[in-house]
Amino acid sequence: MNQRGKITHLHNFHRQHAKMTLFAGFEMPLWYKGIIPEHLAVRNNVGIFDITHMGRALITGPEAEKFLNYVSTNDVSSLTPLSAQYSTLCNEKGGIIDDFVVSRLEEEKFLMVYNASNREKDFKWLTKHAEGFNVKVEDVSDNIAMFAVQGPKAQEALQKISTEDLSQIGRFKCGWTKLAETQTFVSRTGYTGEDGFEVFVWDTPVTSPEKARKVWNAILEAGKEFQIEPCGLGARDTLRLEAGMCLYGNDIDENTTPLEARISFVVKFNKESFIGKEALLRQKEEGLKRRRVGIKMIEKGIPRQRHEVYKNGEKIGEITSGTFAPFLKIGIGMAYVKKEYDKEGEEVKVKIRDKLLKAEIVKLPFYQRRSRDTVILYGKKYPIEEARKLIPTLKT
Repeated sequence: MNQRGKITHLHNFHRQHAKMTLFAGFEMPLWYKGIIPEHLAVRNNVGIFDITHMGRALITGPEAEKFLNYVSTNDVSSLTPLSAQYSTLCNEKGGIIDDFVVSRLEEEKFLMVYNASNREKDFKWLTKHAEGFNVKVEDVSDNIAMFAVQGPKAQEALQKISTEDLSQIGRFKCGWTKLAETQTFVSRTGYTGEDGFEVFVWDTPVTSPEKARKVWNAILEAGKEFQIEPCGLGARDTLRLEAGMCLYGNDIDENTTPLEARISFVVKFNKESFIGKEALLRQKEEGLKRRRVGIKMIEKGIPRQRHEVYKNGEKIGEITSGTFAPFLKIGIGMAYVKKEYDKEGEEVKVKIRDKLLKAEIVKLPFYQRRSRDTVILYGKKYPIEEARKLIPTLKT
């Protein structure tokens, strides 16, 4: 493809090995070997994604915590140094400006990671509301490379080139280590429903990409014995959908609240004040009119965005994300439906190519791995051995 967008440190690698696409203004890999083999590599072994296109901001200063507690819905004061949390930025009406992960690096220093499509919007929102706080908000997106190493073998692969014991970093915890003799920040977070890490290579602008390339290549080399695969945006999307995770612009936006999106765990009403609190309290008291649900096809079909959902001939909602799940081998989707129909086991119909096909509402996530020995399937926990009987593609 002709260069039309921004590039990351690994642009040459992607151009040589991947089918490229334009996403959020960036030239990014859509797939390398293919979406399905990359998806299954992450589910059963390990995959690595270039996610440098995402936005990153450093928030520092004596009132950094107070500021973040005001602009975000979650309780930032609960974070100890080297821990992270998922949260949302909301507008005054409770609509989601973006979802993000924030890590507390030090007492007065935080790293916020948000969606690539919202880089400019989020930074403007943060700087606008930082006025009046003793805080500094700095856009560091172009000075930090960012990779996601995901899958049951992620820790073993990274440990081969890490100076620190990565097993000491728990879920939603973070730390500093050297990978391939390069100082990096690692966070045990991800967007795939698997164990894994997000790796930040600091002080490496796109114009001087050597450190980022060194770490990427070292991870690929270390992961060879675990059948590591470089993965593109295609597999990233199918993995997050199987894991029941929202994609901004599809499943959440400024016309959607965290309560409707079924991520109310990120809203801490016991905080003194935050943007959107009054609107969200009002919605909670009045009751929801719609809610995000998981939909699993009963009849053969693949639900896609904007496909309509019906019950007894009445349109009750619309698909926001849908796919054929490579791991579960079935059509799945997420939709917002009228609140009275958001019950597990409710049979509905999805309109696909002018046909109304049977489906059922299921608990989210469709699939997530919670530990070496436990997975969640349609919202229920299963021991790994039992899950293997239900999912033929589950190998580890």
